Amino acid sequence: MSNHNSSPPKNKTANQSKVNLPYFDFLLSAFSAGNDALASSFGRHVHWGYWPDPKQATLTSEDFAQATESLSQQVCSAAFIHNGMTVLDVGCGFGGTIAHINENYTAMQLVGLNLDERQLQRACTTVNALPGNQIEFKQGNACALPFADNSFDVVLAVECIFHFPDREQFFKEAYRVLKPSGYLALSDFLPNTRRVPLMALKLPGWSFYGQCNLSCDIRAYHQLAAKTQFSVASERDITSNTLPTYSYLRRLALQQRVTMKRAALETLAIEALSRLNWVNYYILGLQK
Repeated sequence: MSNHNSSPPKNKTANQSKVNLPYFDFLLSAFSAGNDALASSFGRHVHWGYWPDPKQATLTSEDFAQATESLSQQVCSAAFIHNGMTVLDVGCGFGGTIAHINENYTAMQLVGLNLDERQLQRACTTVNALPGNQIEFKQGNACALPFADNSFDVVLAVECIFHFPDREQFFKEAYRVLKPSGYLALSDFLPNTRRVPLMALKLPGWSFYGQCNLSCDIRAYHQLAAKTQFSVASERDITSNTLPTYSYLRRLALQQRVTMKRAALETLAIEALSRLNWVNYYILGLQK
């Protein structure tokens, strides 16, 4: 790995051609048009926020940016990240979690992986390695990681695993590339066990958030961990800490005069399910 940003490959792979994430299409178009409000909200992190005390949420753009930063920090804590580690962030988006680690730890070797070259291009231009750290952004498939066995101390998957075609295959790959006793840490929307049959229904192909598999509950995660030889080191339901996200998204949509019905309806559905305790937001830490 170099100590500067690497350039993603110029040629599209067969896997990349199948990327279908309309919400990233929307964001990238807005950034290109110079939309500073959306860039300040999602130009670094593209995930929900975490508020230690949700009642204190002010719902400003600065408040939301700090909350998304805090969510990355919570996932990193579940992996016991410390100085001198090699870390792989799978589904790295625009490189926000890599940037968070880069700014808070030293002597780090950091790799961000994504299937979508456009996201990597932004990451390469906005995330710069600080002295002593090394950063690489690489295009690749989460279910066929392009890395050697025992390469990383930590593998992260921040609010993206529901997009992967096969959670079990990703777990197998994460286990393979982790060093002995290494950690996999992730955040995911988990259905209440009694609601799994409902959540097994797939969102339509025109979904604003793309294809999302939200049918894996906490019991299934424990079974998956055992099957792939991971031990569950920690599990936290942080649903209540993420709920201000929905209020912020509504406020932002009104300010931006966003009239995308499918985006509004899908976000409202996720919020309703979360407030009903039918879907919960978890952070999991698993050890090899």
